[in-house]
Amino acid sequence: MTPIERFKNLIKLDRKDIYQIFLYAIFAGIISLSLPLGIQSIVNFIQAGKVSTSWMVLVFMVLIGVTLVGVMRIMQFRITENLQQKIFVRASFEFAYRFPRIKQNEFYNEYPPELANRFFDTLNVQKGVSKLLLDISTALLQILFGILLLSLYHSFFIFFGMVLCGLLYLIYRMNFQIGLETSLKESKYKYKVAHWLQEIARNHISFKNNKLFLFSLEKNDNLVSEYLAQRESHFKILRKQFIQLVGFKILLTAGLLIIGGILVLNQQMNIGQFVAAEIVILSIIAAVEKLFSGLELYYDVLTSLEKLGTVVDKEVENLTIENALYKINSDTPITIATKDLSFQYKGADVPTLQNINLKINQNDKVLIKGDNGAGKTTLVRLLARIIEPTSGSIYLNETNYKKYSLDEFRSNIGVITLNEAPFEGTILENITYNDPNITIEKVTEVLETVQLTEVIKNLPNGLDTHLFPEGKQINSSVAQKIVLARCIIQNPKILFLEDPVDKSDDKSAKEIIDYLTSSKNNWTLVVISKNNYWEEKCNKIFTINNGKLQ
Repeated sequence: MTPIERFKNLIKLDRKDIYQIFLYAIFAGIISLSLPLGIQSIVNFIQAGKVSTSWMVLVFMVLIGVTLVGVMRIMQFRITENLQQKIFVRASFEFAYRFPRIKQNEFYNEYPPELANRFFDTLNVQKGVSKLLLDISTALLQILFGILLLSLYHSFFIFFGMVLCGLLYLIYRMNFQIGLETSLKESKYKYKVAHWLQEIARNHISFKNNKLFLFSLEKNDNLVSEYLAQRESHFKILRKQFIQLVGFKILLTAGLLIIGGILVLNQQMNIGQFVAAEIVILSIIAAVEKLFSGLELYYDVLTSLEKLGTVVDKEVENLTIENALYKINSDTPITIATKDLSFQYKGADVPTLQNINLKINQNDKVLIKGDNGAGKTTLVRLLARIIEPTSGSIYLNETNYKKYSLDEFRSNIGVITLNEAPFEGTILENITYNDPNITIEKVTEVLETVQLTEVIKNLPNGLDTHLFPEGKQINSSVAQKIVLARCIIQNPKILFLEDPVDKSDDKSAKEIIDYLTSSKNNWTLVVISKNNYWEEKCNKIFTINNGKLQ
């Protein structure tokens, strides 16, 4: 989708509000059109040396017209404020909805937190669209109505207006495409600089080392230099447009003044008409300046929409299948089987997994072993439907898994991936995500099983303790246990766990493993871990070696 198409789609969403903005602009333009005529009549009365009731009425009518134009502008401001709020709300929910639903392969070679920074372009779209609608609509109508009004004085102004409109369009066509391209390149390096600063902040302790500190500054210098080079390229286009604007203003001013002066000298216009024409000319010049300043803003809006598109355009998962053939009920056991399951990452020369055939029954406790890079994590994520296989099949209860709703499947499983951490919020929110069906008794029971009871008791605010992103103010073991508590509190049918207790001490780890593998729990367990104690407690062990099941 091109930036222009994105802009058109944005306009379509709020076309009713935009119609209102243009309607008020038209009314304001018509009223403004009458003001020079009123001023012309006032000047004629003054020239005649008469102060009459008609003169006072005309002055009053001009004041009324100025007031009405102001009222129309205020109403436009109200509409554009509503428009800005809707753009922000839509963008925030668009991102909040899409990030958990985007297909995992769409994040290949992408860093999701950095992609989330694109949301800040919403602010540019908010302000930009609002200003464009107000200023550009007003400017275009000022030019149009101004030329129409001038044409009432003499038909030659019609021809002159057509030439001016043609020149305006020519300037726009000459600069638009290259201006948009340079704006996009500038934005690209702007985000690279922002991302590098984010990396410095994320690894701030490492960068305390003087050599790494100097490296960080050097890399920042290189990125900033690239940004400045792209910014300079974009500025050259803006400068070219400004030079063209100056030339256009000179041509416009000279042409209209000369034509008006000749018409007055030839007595085809009187002094009152000439003064009114000069007011119109000044308004046209001001409108042209608005158009050119709005063009830079137009580049910024289109660039921001393109950046938002890097998230919005990513393919999302199909969570529900209409008329799904099979349902997962609360009492339905789940077996998982694979046939010739293979997976290959984008750009990889060889498959990560090849021809995996296995079966996991309800209540099985399965350990997946293998060297680093053998494909263990990939296998678990395939079974958990986080990623989709390149070839082969996965079966749920002897039926192709695609015949089950993905949303329904996920509501019956619990997943912990590597490096998963608490989100910003209270401990209680992290464990229960404010589910009203989870009782405090259930929370207490889960805290006990994951060895968190004493830790919570020692916190001044207990479960209401507010956690920073990734639980930075608590130790890694507690953070991992909070994630585990969140995973098991709903009593899922299947648990897919990647190193769920590797940060706990041996005693706590063994107690948690005992609980997770206990026959009292009716769930199926699939775990990746190098902790040997799992081998004693699991009834099945699969070993992956170079992408193949041993």
